[in-house]
Parts: sequence; C-alpha cells; structure tokens
Amino acid sequence: MAYSTANSYYWKGFRAGAPFILVAGPFGMLFGVLATEAGLNLTETLVLTATVFAGAAQLTALQLMQEHAPTIVVLASALAVNLRMAMYSASLTPYLGAAPLWQRAFVAYLTVDQAYACSIVRFETEPDLTTSQRMRYFMGSVTPVATAWYVFTLVGVLVGAQIPQSWALDFALPIAFLAMATPMLRTVAHVAAAAVAIVVALLAAGLPYNLGLIVAGLAGMMTGAQVEVILRKKGLWT
Repeated sequence: MAYSTANSYYWKGFRAGAPFILVAGPFGMLFGVLATEAGLNLTETLVLTATVFAGAAQLTALQLMQEHAPTIVVLASALAVNLRMAMYSASLTPYLGAAPLWQRAFVAYLTVDQAYACSIVRFETEPDLTTSQRMRYFMGSVTPVATAWYVFTLVGVLVGAQIPQSWALDFALPIAFLAMATPMLRTVAHVAAAAVAIVVALLAAGLPYNLGLIVAGLAGMMTGAQVEVILRKKGLWT
C-alpha cells in the first residue's frame, strides 16, 4: 500500500509536468534547428543536449559561439544563465536531501525550471509528504519535459531549415519562463528581484555578448536578498 501511494505521486507529477511539453517541444526543436545552422552535426548536437541538459544555457552558448565571442565569455554567460539552478538545489535540499545519493544525483542532472516549479509548489503545500513521495513527484514532473526536449531536439536537427520561419518557434522560451515565474512571485522580495532584473536587463541591453543578462541577474538577486533582510529585521518576513 505504501509503495502504491508513493508511486501515485509519480503520476501526479507527470500530470503536472505534461502541459510543459507545449513549450519544451518547440524550444527543443528550435535548439536543434539553430545548432544545425551553426554547423553542429547530429552527434555533436545530441551530445551537447545530453551533457548540458539546460536549454537556456545551450542557446546562450550557441549564440555567443556564432558571434565568435571569447571562450571565457561563452562559459561565464552559460554559467550565469544556469546560476538559478544552484538556488533551485538549495531550495530542494530540505525536501530531497534525505534521499539516497544516487537519487540525488539524478535530481541534480534533471533539475530544470519546469520540474522545480511544479515540485516546490507541491512540497510547500503538502509538507507531510515522505521523501519517497517527493522524489517520485519530482521524477514524474520532469519525465514529460525531458522526453520532449530530447525528442524534439532530434526532430529539429533532422528537419533543420525545412521548418518555416512563420512557425516562430522562438516564442517557446519567453512563454515557458512566464508560465513558471509568475506563480512563484509570492513575496515582496520575489517581486522586487524580478522588477529590478527587468529594468536592468532593458537598460543594459546594449552591452556586448549579452552581458546585460548577467548584470541584470546579479542585480535582481542582490535586490531580492536585501529586501528579505530588511523585512526580517522589521519582523515582516514569514
């Protein structure tokens, strides 16, 4: 009975993550197309996808490589884009930290925005879940997203330039982040961080090699942290 209950959380997670196929699919296809246009072959594209498994970082690195940016800028930009994963990991640790090492290794590899967004909301609203239930929910939420990412990246590589520009596959990235980020703006610190990051990103849009995104990300994180400190001192943080 316990196993059945835990296993049901896999399918609950799967159902929560399934709608994100609608953005992970076009996003993966877009990356496959752009990678082909950048000169990567099938093997190189699939290896990059399997080893990095971070869509935004992959697109950032690919764009900068096409612009012949210095290697250090490519690496720094990709790491900056993925810096949020460190925060995701810290946020998930209280809920999944008791899991066996091999399970935590899978979570570390498979942590993506969609799985995190689905899981952290569930974990916070159901604090009495067991570690096994939480792990199964997380794995369920990431299954449709990861599958769509791998499959549609392959489709993008195979069809390449045959996809008409009118399909506007690049809509997937902003739509995905809006769908995930908006429900997570639950505190004043979250809203302040997002607002500052948006403003700084717009002001710094002219910086070379997309460095404005790094500056905006850092400004947003510092703002959110400072607002939280102020609210805690005033006893307004819960």
